[in-house]
Amino acid sequence: MESLSELFREYGLASVFVVVLLEQIGMPIPALPVLLLAGAAAMQDPLYGLYALIVAVAASTFGDLAWYAAGRRYGHRVLKTLCRVSLSPDSCVRQTESTFERRGAATLLIAKFLPGLSTVAPPVAGALGLRPATFVVFNGAGAALWAGAGILAGLLFHGQIDWLFDRIGELGTRALAIVATLLAAYVGWKWWERHRFLKSLAAARITVDELYGMMGRGEKVVILDVRSKTHRDLHGQRIPGALPFDLDEFDHVAFGISPDHEVIVYCACPNDASAVKVAGILRQRGFKRVRPLAGGIDAWTAAGFGLEELRRTDGRHS
Repeated sequence: MESLSELFREYGLASVFVVVLLEQIGMPIPALPVLLLAGAAAMQDPLYGLYALIVAVAASTFGDLAWYAAGRRYGHRVLKTLCRVSLSPDSCVRQTESTFERRGAATLLIAKFLPGLSTVAPPVAGALGLRPATFVVFNGAGAALWAGAGILAGLLFHGQIDWLFDRIGELGTRALAIVATLLAAYVGWKWWERHRFLKSLAAARITVDELYGMMGRGEKVVILDVRSKTHRDLHGQRIPGALPFDLDEFDHVAFGISPDHEVIVYCACPNDASAVKVAGILRQRGFKRVRPLAGGIDAWTAAGFGLEELRRTDGRHS
């Protein structure tokens, strides 16, 4: 019977392609272990490491291009689908947009090293209008850095990996049970992490009908638009009277707003994640009546309520 290391050298490239592709399309399957194994196998055949790198980058690119194209065509709506498929936290959407604002396309160079950001970055890049050629170059470079780091680590620690292979080989069929248990534990942990995240979003929300009614009755209400600046720029519209809000400009925006005011916070992200997060921060800072808008600006638009155009003032929206 062939040893596990020999089997991997024979079928490992196919494993690298499949596992990396599945991870990049959002499945809760970690690709790092197969990259480490590919690196260990490269100790005996250096070209194997090069082939594994090419295969990993190709698989990553295929998966990322699919999400990029979907984001480019359907905008931020595709992110809601992604968050239903993936176990990655929904809050990564806003984090990714903010990172793109600071670093631009260079975000793609580091995205795969950051949990959650890896899956979300391609559709966000498409939704934000990053040019295809720029996306392919930066995303490919990021994939090469990520896969290369995993393969290099496997090469450096090949002795320990070969020892582990030998021990697994001795266990025989029991090894499959151990691997299956570890994978199930990983998926279970990711599911539990997501469950806790969604539970934290169970804050009291206000519906778009309720907000529209309050505005129609002339009630004093402060509406905060917590979408990223890039998102606001691309969309070009807001709920009437909404104030753009960024956490790093909290004091500027909050000046003149009484803690007793009714404050409504909205975003355009899955599960209203950003709105709930900002609402929680505002409550911690003394604002007593803060509620996220259920469904955000998408629900407002779907209900047929009007939007107003954003105006540019000194390079900023007012």
